[in-house]
Amino acid sequence: MDPERNSTTLLHRGRRFDVPAGSTLRDAIRKVGLSPEAVLATQNGELITDDRILKPGEEIRLVAVISGG
Repeated sequence: MDPERNSTTLLHRGRRFDVPAGSTLRDAIRKVGLSPEAVLATQNGELITDDRILKPGEEIRLVAVISGG
């Protein structure tokens, strides 16, 4: 079985993480050591929610949330 065929790619600050497809984006973000509250996820330039179920072969970009005061 080809592992890339059953994985989703998360991109964050120049790093690439291959995570299992079929889990929620929220769980995948936690699995790679990031906080779901600290990033926004986009695919093809559109914002997606962290309850989304990941599909094989997808590529999702994670952008750090910046807050100011």
